[in-house]
Amino acid sequence: MMSAALLGIAASLFAGALTGIGGLLVAASGAPDVRRQNLLIGFAAGVMIAAAVFSLILPAYEQMRTGGASLAFAMLGVLAAVWLGALAMGRLGFWADGLATRGHLPERLGAALGVAEERRIALFVVAITLHNLPEGAAVGISFMGGDPQLGWATMLGIGLQNIPEGMAVAALLASIGWSRARCAAAALATGLVEPLGGAFAVAVAGVSAAVLPWALGFAAGAMLFVVMAEIIPHTRRQIAHGSATPALMAGLALMMVLDVTLS
Repeated sequence: MMSAALLGIAASLFAGALTGIGGLLVAASGAPDVRRQNLLIGFAAGVMIAAAVFSLILPAYEQMRTGGASLAFAMLGVLAAVWLGALAMGRLGFWADGLATRGHLPERLGAALGVAEERRIALFVVAITLHNLPEGAAVGISFMGGDPQLGWATMLGIGLQNIPEGMAVAALLASIGWSRARCAAAALATGLVEPLGGAFAVAVAGVSAAVLPWALGFAAGAMLFVVMAEIIPHTRRQIAHGSATPALMAGLALMMVLDVTLS
């Protein structure tokens, strides 16, 4: 059991580190112009919507049903978790605005959160990081059931999905002038929380089996809030530089294909 636990943590680290590949892909292409920024932001929105639905909401529902929950309880439970995640992300933005306005944050951070563009991207990065915790838990716990093939398949599926997520993080940070190296490093950092989720899952395997669906739904709600409240309104304001809708659909389709083919 100890070897399975260590393997689960190591696998969650590998899956999370693949976000760095996405960051490197964006960094290699250089700083985007305004039109390309809009397309990359649209792509990021599509990635997040698909990840929320296919990687978080549907697995949360399936795990609740597998755990013995009735259809009605599983549906209502996932909806409640999604709503709580969206509420928490909305309150986080509200509290950050209030702290920045009253000067209770460090000067540099307060100035950044006072800029709508940087605040929007900060919420995006928080949402991506938050959703990587239950993904890491899913990888870690998949090695605890005695079927290593299930563990490897889960690691591969989540790891490959992390590549476009890393691209999304790096693309948005590049749109506010971050250097290539910082964009790649930030994309990698968002994925490196996954072994924390993996370690938690293997440490409390009996508890996490019940907690994980709620964590998945919570993370999905946080991601969907950022997309609907921050990212899509931004792309609509930038419509003069070209519609971001095709890029959004491309991001959604890519993540859907990855989920279906790797599930």
